[in-house]
Amino acid sequence: MAAKEFIVAIELGSSKMTGIAGQKNLDGSITVLAMVKEDSSSFIRKGYVYNIDKTAQCLTNIIKKLENQLKTEILQVYVGVGGQSIRSVRNVIAKDLPADTRITQDMVIELMDANRNMKYQDQEILDAAVQEYKVDSQYQLDPVGIQASHLEGNFLNILQRKTFYRNLNKCFEVAGINVAEMYLAPLALADAVLTEAEKRSGCALVDIGSDTTTVSVYSKNILRHLAVIPLGSNNITKDIATLQMEESDAEKMKLKYASAFTDNNDIDSNLKYSIDPERQVESRKFIEIVEGRLEEIIENVWYQIPSEYYDKLLGGLILTGGGSNMTNIEQAFMNHTHVDKIRTAKFVTHTINATQEDIKAKDGKMNTVLGLLAKGDMNCAGSIVTDDLFGIKKETTPHPVTDQRQARQVSEIPAGVIRTEAEKQKAEEERRRQEEEAERIRQEEQEAERQRIAAEKRENSFWNKFLKKAKKFGEDMVKEEE
Repeated sequence: MAAKEFIVAIELGSSKMTGIAGQKNLDGSITVLAMVKEDSSSFIRKGYVYNIDKTAQCLTNIIKKLENQLKTEILQVYVGVGGQSIRSVRNVIAKDLPADTRITQDMVIELMDANRNMKYQDQEILDAAVQEYKVDSQYQLDPVGIQASHLEGNFLNILQRKTFYRNLNKCFEVAGINVAEMYLAPLALADAVLTEAEKRSGCALVDIGSDTTTVSVYSKNILRHLAVIPLGSNNITKDIATLQMEESDAEKMKLKYASAFTDNNDIDSNLKYSIDPERQVESRKFIEIVEGRLEEIIENVWYQIPSEYYDKLLGGLILTGGGSNMTNIEQAFMNHTHVDKIRTAKFVTHTINATQEDIKAKDGKMNTVLGLLAKGDMNCAGSIVTDDLFGIKKETTPHPVTDQRQARQVSEIPAGVIRTEAEKQKAEEERRRQEEEAERIRQEEQEAERQRIAAEKRENSFWNKFLKKAKKFGEDMVKEEE
């Protein structure tokens, strides 16, 4: 990208809201130009926006701070969507065809549209991942061109509660921030940390956040299951706090002493951990609390993996997120899941050039927002802003947003991309316009057909035939006289 062209991504986490601006280079690497973090624990819980005004204010603060660092206006941003309310459900759309019908792309799009138009009570379809198509009795990834009498589309619909979806859109509306694109955060993360081999051979990505843990199951390069568990590393902190201490002290103890697995023979019953200069806690009790809660998280993770994939996870389990930094976390997962192949994704697969310590730490906490940044493909930069001696802002080298996408049809939406409320309204208006136009054409055709039939009836009526015969008789009489 040229100078002063960059992409901005925002991740709305339960503990922190992160805004990041980066520049994509010709060699495929990304240079981080600016980054801002704001506490979000008081208005976002388990990925759900509880307070629209506070969230909007936080978004405004992040944009202003990024603009100050960049000395450039920000015209639009990329946003990651996640949280507890997200879940996946399978759906099948079938269509019977005349014998030996050659399947066309339009038939496939018709199945996709029918799936997207499915209604779920209080739920919004964010994305639909195609699993495969059943052509007669055979499964195919691309059925176009095959002759069949039955076509079936198997889809994995990603749902979110409508109130959650609308609250998120409302926050950006209140803040006056244009959304370039919303993206499913778990899919952006998966693309950023998983290898093609892992996705192809089958794997489960486990993102352990502060309030939630997200499980994404892949097989044959396709997302097969997505679930969000309302348990995260904060639950361990809260359990430690039951040992009569403040949560801030519990968090410090977790970071200093907590281990996901400790062999019983290595536990010293006489050892005590210091809470503060006056108080201590028995190490065995501390270890039991940490391992007990972590075991619950692991069991819930394993429960979320569909049983038909238990023996198909040849790529193993991939752990990421802030909660994956706990000592012996891989051993703990191995003990409870009996999966031998486990790795921790500390950083994204992209080449990132950055001076920010949070990014250079490579501890898994920045993986999602970096994945979102990598997904961006539209310039988010506006005008360069400078201050003169009188404090008046001058604007130069404007970057008008001429590449804002128009409302796309379902078949045009890339995997993982979520249509914003505004885009959905535009698409709905376009659909309504097309339906009205189709109805107008249908009525005109019906009217033309009605007039044709009426003309035929007049043509074949008794009096019309009588008049024709009388006219012909008169013409014949005139001819005879001549």
